[in-house]
Amino acid sequence: MDGSAIPRIVIGAATSGAGKTTITAGVMAALRARGLAVQPFKVGPDFIDPTHHTRCCGRVCRNLDPFMMGEDGVRETFGRACGGADIAVIEGVMGLHDGLDGTGFGSTAHVARLLEAPVLLAVDAKGASRTVHAIVRGIAGYDPEVRIGGVVFNRIGSPRHRDLIERGREFPVLGWVPRDEGLAIPSRHLGLALAHELEATDAFGAIVGGHVDIDGVLDLACTAPTLPAIPSPSTDEGRATIGIARDPAFCFYYADNLDRLRARGARLVFFSPMVDPLPEVDALYLGGGYPELHAPSLESAPARRAVARAADDGMPIWGECGGLVYLSRSLETDGQSFSMCGVLPADARMTGGIRGLGYVDGTCTGGPFPGIHGAGVLGHEFHYSACSADADARFALRLSRGRGLGEGRDGLYEHATLAGYTHAYFSYRFATALVRAAELHAHR
Repeated sequence: MDGSAIPRIVIGAATSGAGKTTITAGVMAALRARGLAVQPFKVGPDFIDPTHHTRCCGRVCRNLDPFMMGEDGVRETFGRACGGADIAVIEGVMGLHDGLDGTGFGSTAHVARLLEAPVLLAVDAKGASRTVHAIVRGIAGYDPEVRIGGVVFNRIGSPRHRDLIERGREFPVLGWVPRDEGLAIPSRHLGLALAHELEATDAFGAIVGGHVDIDGVLDLACTAPTLPAIPSPSTDEGRATIGIARDPAFCFYYADNLDRLRARGARLVFFSPMVDPLPEVDALYLGGGYPELHAPSLESAPARRAVARAADDGMPIWGECGGLVYLSRSLETDGQSFSMCGVLPADARMTGGIRGLGYVDGTCTGGPFPGIHGAGVLGHEFHYSACSADADARFALRLSRGRGLGEGRDGLYEHATLAGYTHAYFSYRFATALVRAAELHAHR
């Protein structure tokens, strides 16, 4: 189906922890069980929830983030990703109206307005009965441009609990999901468990689908109007090959980044630095993840020295967060020190507490990729490590927002290697610069 006309629904909540991810994953799985092609989305910069949505839908989940993408970027990504899908399901972030710096910008409500999508409100009913209607009424009346089309009450404790709530309902109720610890996605190292670490989510569709009116969800999604079409930029022919590290140690990538590299002419080759030899490529992209959980394997794997040799030879390398740690000289974690690639003049250590969390806004003031000088970089950071760089280290990013490597700097570089704590959302200019650097390296 054309993305501009696709049925769509946003699943939001009053607060974090109300069950958005569980209900969203369950609705997605139930829709897919009916034979529908479901395109998943996640509002905001999160990497973990999209792994569950991708698994439920069999289609890659996309982030929708007005801060990183801009409003037109949200619409363009939405329309492009929905090609061939029957319905789009969008999980919100935090509370429905919680946005950047206490405003509504970048909130779930903001994205719902941009996409003219009705909202299915998930409400945690534990410990309340009639009061939940005050919550729904308040949210529904807060912004008249955000349409609350239905409610799912979560964590219903008993038939009597449901009856007490049902007596005073004012909005269409599309679900009564019982309290069930088996429906929760457990937390683990630095956040929720990733999809590949769980099997319980496979049952979400049957459990949630049995307590949510899926026909009602479909009917609500079909009330969304047709959107103006926003064309996607043209693509280039294959010009270079870029290796993408993808395994349990390196697993955080925005799907649009990979698409934009392809659109600029890159052929992508995926490999695991934990077990695979370095493939024959012209550049590397080392994303974020959990190198600290796999430090012994990364230290002993042959790819570590191969990456160091490739960097010394001038291969372009872009690293983000976990990639920065891997490209440093060493990583200290759990009282042990492990050798990393040694490409960048820095040493990393796990701190046990958050060192950087939030959006990043920066400008490239240097760096090894052609055409990158002066380019803006928008992204997000979330890390529990610190990198101590040498006194004469060089930095390519000047930050107006975010912590990065400290003192308003990020983007440590050496040779043609550039890495920082910023998980960047690639602009087409940045993607072009990385592919161009790979092409130049290939034809030296």
